[in-house]
Amino acid sequence: MSAHGTDLGNTVTIAQAEPGTLTARINRAMAVLNRTIVVLCSAALILASAILSYSVVARYFFNAATYWQDEAAVFLLVGGTFLSTAFVQSGRGHIGIEALTGYLSPRGNAIRTFAVDAVSFAFCCFFAWKSWTLFHEAWVDGQVSSSTWAPPLWIPYCTMALGITLMALQIALQLVSALGARRSK
Repeated sequence: MSAHGTDLGNTVTIAQAEPGTLTARINRAMAVLNRTIVVLCSAALILASAILSYSVVARYFFNAATYWQDEAAVFLLVGGTFLSTAFVQSGRGHIGIEALTGYLSPRGNAIRTFAVDAVSFAFCCFFAWKSWTLFHEAWVDGQVSSSTWAPPLWIPYCTMALGITLMALQIALQLVSALGARRSK
């Protein structure tokens, strides 16, 4: 597997942890969790599209009020988007500057990948902290959306916080695996 889930020939391959180590066990557990979450996120996206399609049909043909459909679809889309980020990162599908890949040596690409991972990890840790803060405030204060349906806001904030936390964990595992691979050489 290449650095960004594609076969470009010159890309840096994802460093794998030594079999039997704690990092390898966490990587395996994270892979199972990621696959499970992706299935649930796929179902959420299908459900969101069905809800939105129903909303269009109900408004157009029956002039029915659709006060909950848009918000339910947004909640499902937010959850599906954020919760699937760790799965996408596991295949290096997020951040990379592919234009540089062909110009850099394998060592240069490894340094570039490590630097991008380190900066991404720092950003994700900050984003996770802020998201958990939003979740806590929404939970404690009982915040709800401003619509007539008024669902609790802790739901999307929780999926945001959990998703970005899982992505930070995925990046941390990739950094640890890359460091372990460098030490073993």
